Amino acid sequence: MTSTSTSASSSHRSFIRIGGVPHHVVVDGSGPVCVLSTGLGMSWFDWDPVARLLAPSFTVVRFDRPGHGLSGPATTPPTAAGEAHRIAAILDALPAVASRPTAGRPATVVGHSVAGFHAEAFARLHPARTAAVVLVDSSVEEHARTPGAPALRTAAARTLAAALTATGAPAALGPLARRATVRLSRTGDGGDPAPDALVRRCYRTSRVLRGALLENAHYRAVAAELLALRDRSPLPDGVPVAVLAAHDGKGGRSSLRWLDRQRALAGQLGARFEVAEPSGHLMMLDRPDLVVRAVQEIQR
Repeated sequence: MTSTSTSASSSHRSFIRIGGVPHHVVVDGSGPVCVLSTGLGMSWFDWDPVARLLAPSFTVVRFDRPGHGLSGPATTPPTAAGEAHRIAAILDALPAVASRPTAGRPATVVGHSVAGFHAEAFARLHPARTAAVVLVDSSVEEHARTPGAPALRTAAARTLAAALTATGAPAALGPLARRATVRLSRTGDGGDPAPDALVRRCYRTSRVLRGALLENAHYRAVAAELLALRDRSPLPDGVPVAVLAAHDGKGGRSSLRWLDRQRALAGQLGARFEVAEPSGHLMMLDRPDLVVRAVQEIQR
């Protein structure tokens, strides 16, 4: 494990090994622990607006999953249980990473998009370590079934990544694809606030392309695994859950259907439900204030 302080007293950036893969972890602030986990293909810095607002009163933990941000390449396909245990392993490493007295403290886990699956799985598999769960425009799959031939899906994702890498696509198009995705996932004239240097550093690599393709290939398998977890591993009693749903304010049929699905998810989980309007899918950029308020209020 390597660790460097990024400010005189409150911010630490580290790499810790989990399953042989170096994971990039950034810790800010002090107080109760709040873990921020982002969606497919995104990076730790996408939480910057939320982290700045939470750090005065929380120990804010951000990390890059394998193949994302600055973490090492993904070596195995994702699973819901594996992602839950990954969060637990990062929490285990916190005292050494950031010299914070966090051992034994339950954490609020915030999951955006597909990481909503991971946050919910963490609460079900590590109930004693869960203070609260906040799902930020989480992925929803009500009837997912495990696809067949997982090894073939993994091989196909890796073959596609290798072919694209051989053409030079990550270096030529990676940052542009990142910028376009962010613009399309925000409301109004919202662009990508990430610094050019960081975007180039992360998205010109084949590592991020491979990680995103591997996660996407196993998306339905992870969703189906979570549905099975719901049947056998109940959410811990007394642990509050909040579901935040993005709405662009335009009232289109697909947008309203998405709100209905998010509302149904909240009902199934016994969660508080709130609509963030106007907001695109990247709510942490469009409405960081609402994400922060949900974290602050959910345990009151």
